[in-house]
Amino acid sequence: MSKPLVPALYVFGDSLFDSGNNNLLPTIAKANYPPYGQNFVEHFTGRFTNGRTLPDFIAEFLELPYPPPYLSIHNESITLSGLNYASSACGILPETGNRFGKCLSLGEQIDLFEWTIKSKLPSYFKSSKELSKYLAKSIFILTIGSNDYIQNYLEPTLSSTSQVYDPQTFAQLLIDALSKHFERLHKLGARKIIMLEIAPLGCIPHYTRKYELIGQCHEETNQIVSYFNNKLHAMLKNLTSTLQGSIFILARIHSLGHDSITNPSKYGYTDTSNPCCTTWGNGTSACIPWLVPCPNPNQHFFWDGYHNTEKGNSVAASFCFNDPEFCSPFSIRELIQI
Repeated sequence: MSKPLVPALYVFGDSLFDSGNNNLLPTIAKANYPPYGQNFVEHFTGRFTNGRTLPDFIAEFLELPYPPPYLSIHNESITLSGLNYASSACGILPETGNRFGKCLSLGEQIDLFEWTIKSKLPSYFKSSKELSKYLAKSIFILTIGSNDYIQNYLEPTLSSTSQVYDPQTFAQLLIDALSKHFERLHKLGARKIIMLEIAPLGCIPHYTRKYELIGQCHEETNQIVSYFNNKLHAMLKNLTSTLQGSIFILARIHSLGHDSITNPSKYGYTDTSNPCCTTWGNGTSACIPWLVPCPNPNQHFFWDGYHNTEKGNSVAASFCFNDPEFCSPFSIRELIQI
């Protein structure tokens, strides 16, 4: 294997990025059974898709191994090529996702990262300066916030947030909390940070089925989420200018998702409204264990009621690696050189 393009890839987030942390937590939000992973080399690992996640593809581009789930390795020797702290069902707010059991909120994921760099990594480096250099050259990638809507704001039976906050105020609450988490990552040594927008949640089967929409999105839901994305753009710019040496990159996943769903043939999809696997709740939820999925997953945009197939992850990773309009202001290819 040739030399990796960066020292490490560190991953934080929710089920879009989880590669097995939730397998080891007392929660029902797990994907450790078929048909999940049917097109993945190790089969059902806890990834919420049929194959590779977006960070898996990014790792391939960077010529790094897939960052292993942190909870699976913490007693063995640590890997220096990066770790994955992402946890399905969780979000920016600590209470999000706890109805399914235990998951790692973004704050807890950063706690584990802090533990990693304070108690695990120092023994591999000659000095704290060397460790700082390693972290500054590494890439950090996050996707978080979807569940603060799906499992919180948009679920009035579970949470009162939508009675307490209008959509703009709730988005600002999330952004303020997220900003503090980013400041903490920077303080711990992260310098190159990529953050994904929230996808167009109004287009996922969980909502299109709920609102009985055929072949179209629930635009009111998309509008609610867009307040978060709009504020995210400004926040990342602001952090880049105020946190010394940092570069915050925005991955414009929202418009790509919307474009894929509304112009399927452009990306080689034949179905952008139905999940490929048979799910609980008539297409609105997770795959039912052991049922055979559709024969051609990569022609489907959706794998289950919430998550896309590997194909979408491959497309997004390729854009982020190569296109500074998609991952902006710098593509990953450019970010490596900085």
